[in-house]
Amino acid sequence: MKGLMQDWPLRVTTIIDHAARFHGDREVVTRTIEGPIARTTYSEIHLRARKAAQALQKLGIEKGDVVATMAWNTARHLEAWYGIMGLGAVCHTLNPRLFAEQLIYIINHAEDKVIFLDLTFVPILEGIKDELPKVKAYVVMTDRAHMPETSLPNALCYEEIVEAENGEFKWAEGDENDACGLCYTSGTTGNPKGVLYSHRSNVLHALAVNMGDALGMKSTDAMLPVVPMFHANAWGISFAAPAVGAKLVMPGANMDGESIYELLSTENVTATAAVPTVWLMLLQHLQKNKLELPHLERVVIGGSAAPRSMIEVFEKDYDVQVFHAWGMTEMSPMGTLGSLKAGMEDWPLDKQIDVKVKQGRAIYTVEMKITDDDGNELPCDGEAFGHLMVRGPAIAGAYLKGEGGNILDEDGWFDTGDVATIDESGYMQITDRAKDVIKSGGEWISSIELENLAVGHPKVAEAAVIGIAHPKWDERPLLIIVKNEGEDVSKEDILDYMEGKIAKWWMPDDVAFVDEIPHTATGKIQKLELRKMFKDYTLPTAQAAE
Repeated sequence: MKGLMQDWPLRVTTIIDHAARFHGDREVVTRTIEGPIARTTYSEIHLRARKAAQALQKLGIEKGDVVATMAWNTARHLEAWYGIMGLGAVCHTLNPRLFAEQLIYIINHAEDKVIFLDLTFVPILEGIKDELPKVKAYVVMTDRAHMPETSLPNALCYEEIVEAENGEFKWAEGDENDACGLCYTSGTTGNPKGVLYSHRSNVLHALAVNMGDALGMKSTDAMLPVVPMFHANAWGISFAAPAVGAKLVMPGANMDGESIYELLSTENVTATAAVPTVWLMLLQHLQKNKLELPHLERVVIGGSAAPRSMIEVFEKDYDVQVFHAWGMTEMSPMGTLGSLKAGMEDWPLDKQIDVKVKQGRAIYTVEMKITDDDGNELPCDGEAFGHLMVRGPAIAGAYLKGEGGNILDEDGWFDTGDVATIDESGYMQITDRAKDVIKSGGEWISSIELENLAVGHPKVAEAAVIGIAHPKWDERPLLIIVKNEGEDVSKEDILDYMEGKIAKWWMPDDVAFVDEIPHTATGKIQKLELRKMFKDYTLPTAQAAE
């Protein structure tokens, strides 16, 4: 027997429809690319998204076509986003931090027909335009007064083509499983791979991340998504915030500590989300200028592991709750969030932080387990290390055009490529990427745990750990350090600081100081590049063992 409920397709246009109807006057505030702060509402975004869809129709875009955006977090980007998807096309977010060769590959592989772009990125696309034969038009997201002279073929002014329409447009109808979004993986090994989101997966993900134990946004919240919309849908916030009518504060291109603080304070932001490097800049600005965060209630940190020292500063010095998060492009992207469970709210703060340094618990719609090399499930005891496996309705089942072949095991589990532990309460902690774990004497050492410990030293700005070949132990850890500006710190200082905080056999065999650590386009440490930099490095303990 089947249920007798209405068939109401879960399409992302229902989100912006709801926001316009029930939260139409709620503000969306943007630090524009042109400079000034601009204010609009969900009702206006809803209208202009329909106008953008009409404009795309006139450009020949049809249902199923792929339209790209290369843009910062702004109201215009949000309008274009919903307009593209509302037309029945696929919105492909381009990461401007990728190398030219990667961008050319991605745009051609996705078969983008139109590209919306911010003023900032005109030079990038001018530099590769001759390699993009399938792109019919470039829409520069500005007004006529700021429209640049450009060599881009068929360059159009966003405000002109949008305002030429009347907005009397009915969203495209279709199956909830139709594609609506496309984002490519970082491509740290081989070419980037396309993750094709459906209307259904994005709506379910928005509902899941808005639960109280996840982002838990409400209509009374003011959310500042510092994480860009080109990083897996701004962690789903582009859908989740309108779904509840939360005020959105869009930072545009300015990610420095001073600019972020200005928005946090003047717009009464209650919740925000970004990678650790952004919060490091903000905390430095706060401390340098003796500032407070009177409105901010919670901060979500993801993208890479947040050092304990960072969590402690937010919690102890600024009375801001920190929620560690983890996910992947393939997961839409949120997989876990580090909210406390019942009873933990009465624990001492330091004991709570012991939990918060982990990546958190699986949100509803995400199943999670760890396995050994043979695929056997390992116990959730907080000790066993294993390959982190996930499955759920907002998790990729394949890559675009079949790249990478079959990515699921026979039971439908996706191998994240991470090595992790899961404790008795369900809290997961990433210990490494599978390709980065250090194997010493048959045992595994977590490079992430060593990095987070080292960054806790007051004179350390950033740390990375890689395995270096060792004649006796196979591999031993090398700790690579970037010093804080103007600080002087020695190898002995670092190792003395780490002494007693980790197992003796985990202690790095050496410390190397560098001016800069290489990062991927999404801000993650490039361990592959570090291994190339130190490929001829010999550890002092290796010489002694020979």
